[in-house]
Amino acid sequence: MEPKDIEYLKQILSNELAELLDRAQQTVGSLIRDDNSVADPLDQAARESDRSYTLRIRDRESHLIRKIKLALEKFEDGTFGICEGCGDEIALARLMARPVTAHCIQCKTRMEAIEKVSGF
Repeated sequence: MEPKDIEYLKQILSNELAELLDRAQQTVGSLIRDDNSVADPLDQAARESDRSYTLRIRDRESHLIRKIKLALEKFEDGTFGICEGCGDEIALARLMARPVTAHCIQCKTRMEAIEKVSGF
């Protein structure tokens, strides 16, 4: 992989991490400021539904934050772009599509087939 490609992917991940962390901070702030005194039970139910939805999204984003941080650590130790399954280099096209990936397409396809058969 070319140094310019590595720097580009690192920048993409850094920007995405900053955006996700900012969104998480905004969510925490809005939950703290949220006034729970709503007289109408339907309004209260709608508010709780919205809050639950937002928290589910942030939970998914927290998983992505962990993956991004791990990918950024791999840049530092020189293992970014190396498949954790077979040790081969991950194709640049795959990394461009999914920069947090830890597996080449062959290993990921194999893993998904095993998951499908085993039901996990």
